[in-house]
Amino acid sequence: MLKKHIENEDIIRLISHNDADGLSAAGVIANAIKEEGGQFHITIVPRLKPDVIRDVSKEKYELYVFSDMGSACIKQLNRLKSDVIVADHHQPSEHEPKDNLIHVNPHLFGIDGSRHLSGAGSSYLVVRNMNKKHLAYMALIGAFGDMQCANRFTGINQLILKDGQEAGNLELHEDLKIVSKAQEPLYKSIAYTLNPALPGLTGRLDNSQELLEKMGVSYGISFLDLEDEEKDVVKDELVKVNPQIFGDVYSVPSEHPVLRDLEEYSSILDACGKNKEYGLALSIILGEREKSLDEALKLQKRYREDLTKGFEWISREGAQQLGSIQYLYSEDKVLKSIMGTIAGVGMSAKILSDEKPVIGLSRLHNDIKVSGRATRFLVARGVNLGKALADASVNFGGQGGGHDIAAGAMIPYEAKDNFLHLLDQIVEDQLQ
Repeated sequence: MLKKHIENEDIIRLISHNDADGLSAAGVIANAIKEEGGQFHITIVPRLKPDVIRDVSKEKYELYVFSDMGSACIKQLNRLKSDVIVADHHQPSEHEPKDNLIHVNPHLFGIDGSRHLSGAGSSYLVVRNMNKKHLAYMALIGAFGDMQCANRFTGINQLILKDGQEAGNLELHEDLKIVSKAQEPLYKSIAYTLNPALPGLTGRLDNSQELLEKMGVSYGISFLDLEDEEKDVVKDELVKVNPQIFGDVYSVPSEHPVLRDLEEYSSILDACGKNKEYGLALSIILGEREKSLDEALKLQKRYREDLTKGFEWISREGAQQLGSIQYLYSEDKVLKSIMGTIAGVGMSAKILSDEKPVIGLSRLHNDIKVSGRATRFLVARGVNLGKALADASVNFGGQGGGHDIAAGAMIPYEAKDNFLHLLDQIVEDQLQ
């Protein structure tokens, strides 16, 4: 369908999510269109709200592509008169698509979209047969953004990895998985590492510096500037903290040095998304480098500083406890954009208890943005945050959904306490 509309010289209308996965998904589709000589118009949104669909329905395009979103809105998207492609990986609604709508989602085939395929991965599958295996690495950038590489890629992500290796532009090797090994002082590289988290060190600049001092290793220079013996000492000590810190690293050797590591690339897109600099992120994933990349690196630096403040906050304040969930609430402008990250990493870094899902609540004027995070262990016990947040939020005129392990919602501010108690009851029922 996409190829047909490109050949017809139609301008493709692309709507995608504003996180690293959604930006990568948009990049996969847009690069494929660009390479085929086609044209596109992209809009990046935080949620596919009814007013977004309403505005889109008034436009005059022959093909709409929704990437990393849309599966929960098939009923509404069925009303569009033009052709539609939904390339998503979130839990889908039960509505069947009409003949003019192609729905690509791993859940439709019994595959877990929170672990085995990202939104960018679903988007890659849309263009794969257009001889686009060289774009496989972009799909994995999205998978990193969705925290789908716990030690190594699995499921369809593994098949996408093989595509990238066959295309010749994606390489895999074992290395230490701390961030910004060439750009940041070593103690910051350690403290800024989120995946895998380093308990006692992630988000803690002071602890990271202290550990390096005890090792007798200079904390003020980058990891790559250390002597080989010092690198081995650092590796051995960090492996004691979390064995997963040494493992598979995925890279594109032909890329700009800052973007070669796919996880680093993903974190740069994430920083752009969190700061609402969507055009900057898209310019990078569409090939612009120098000026755009310099601006994005500044955003990444600020974003990491904000995360550090967030981890300090939850270390100091902790989470409020209910029977089956725990929650964080803030009206701070900085914290509202990082609540989901500090909720999830807070558990894996052992700052917060991992025995209950963490629900992050951020006030946005008259609404509250909700970010829920669980663990694989809790999901195995029955927790499904996507369903829980969807069911709880709809009772208060809100909207929610996502994955079993990570999900979001938007609710009215005045519904906060009642929403939390209902959500607590729903999760309790899921666990029984």
